[in-house]
Amino acid sequence: MSLTRSRFAKHTTALALCLAAAGTVLAATGPAQAASGRHHDGHTGAIECRGQGTDPDAVVRYRSQILIDAPLSTVFRTQTDVEQWPTWQDAVSTSERLDHGPLRPGSAFRWTTPVPATPATPATTLEVTSTVQQIQRNTCVRWSGPANSEAINIDEGTHVWTFTKVRGGTLVRTEETWTGDQAEADVDLSTEALGAGLEIWLKDLKAAAESRNGC
Repeated sequence: MSLTRSRFAKHTTALALCLAAAGTVLAATGPAQAASGRHHDGHTGAIECRGQGTDPDAVVRYRSQILIDAPLSTVFRTQTDVEQWPTWQDAVSTSERLDHGPLRPGSAFRWTTPVPATPATPATTLEVTSTVQQIQRNTCVRWSGPANSEAINIDEGTHVWTFTKVRGGTLVRTEETWTGDQAEADVDLSTEALGAGLEIWLKDLKAAAESRNGC
């Protein structure tokens, strides 16, 4: 059965919003898994940084993890050197610090990612302003903030990363939530595409960190 015009517009708007975070075609990854307990991997506890996690009330959320064959310090440095993101993430066009010195609580950075055109929205660039809320060296980082463009808005995204030294390298776990009318217009679609974006991010981080480690 075909979608009505309003239903189709809602779907395509949500898809455009999510592809902004994915930075690529959704089909580039397999089906996403929401953070609902389906990701059984031996590390199913809360993903937190200094006791703080994602938005507990958010309905759009996704979590995942990856094992990286590189030292903990290399992985953490690669992920938190935010100005270098465009050198290893195709989905990030620009990234700039809005303050100076080591990344710390209150540090802010602005980064952009292209959003492809859909039948409901024109091609645009999504600007994300992230502020570090918590960080612990070689352990975790948590940031949050809005993402906006001419046609797309995420009221608040909250993203937590943890880094753990394990046999075989470094285990990276991550969880992100989105809030806002557009993000919540189609929760399943938003969650699926958010997951696609995070899976690509993890794979890019793995490739970058392992290449720096000579793997």
